[in-house]
Amino acid sequence: MRISVVIPAFNEEKLLPATLASVRLAAEAFLARGWSWECVVCDNNSTDCTAELARAAGATVIFEPINQIGRARDAGARVATGDWLVFIDADSTPSRELFADIAERIAAGRHLGGGSTVELEPGTPRYACFFCGGWNLWSRLAGWAAGSCVWVAAAAFREVGGFGTEYYAGEEVFLSRRLKTLACRQRLRFSILSRHPLRTSSRKLKLYTLRETARFLGRMIFSAGRAAKRPENCDLWYDGRR
Repeated sequence: MRISVVIPAFNEEKLLPATLASVRLAAEAFLARGWSWECVVCDNNSTDCTAELARAAGATVIFEPINQIGRARDAGARVATGDWLVFIDADSTPSRELFADIAERIAAGRHLGGGSTVELEPGTPRYACFFCGGWNLWSRLAGWAAGSCVWVAAAAFREVGGFGTEYYAGEEVFLSRRLKTLACRQRLRFSILSRHPLRTSSRKLKLYTLRETARFLGRMIFSAGRAAKRPENCDLWYDGRR
């Protein structure tokens, strides 16, 4: 068995080294089973030292010139050689316990893929943790994986067309829906793991005002997600603030 950890990265020189270090430690859970693994970083048109830092850490680095997170994830998946793909965001730090949970589901042979609940880094305002908890509850009930952690059989990922290029945000929700449908047809499962949440950065709370965040969420809600098809509506991801 071979696992490919795929990380999309746009100007992530500040947080990527910690992510890569945590991935390497977490991947010991795969090695403990006798599996091999690799790390693929997609440099999504960065203007900083993202690519150099990734190469120095031993990752395979590819370049995607069009700045779009779904496109970057798909570009990484195209060169990945693993039987299973684990997508981790560049501002997140998976634990060995989380990867061990993923490996357990893979080895059991009853899953097509899934995701993980998330937790925000220490020091995050209480209101943000409350909303994060709400997302985690909905994620588990609806079976929607957070984009910061998606694990999926490579063949299934390619069969449903990957993340795609239609959306600039929320693409993981539409991928989850397609994978759940495929899992149902194959009598397999698509599950959101919760025992060991993925820790992720709350930097957007520092970089953007509450008003800016609320405006983005309102735009998505009142357009039923259609606003996510245009990059100018997804400034929290693409305006370059880091």
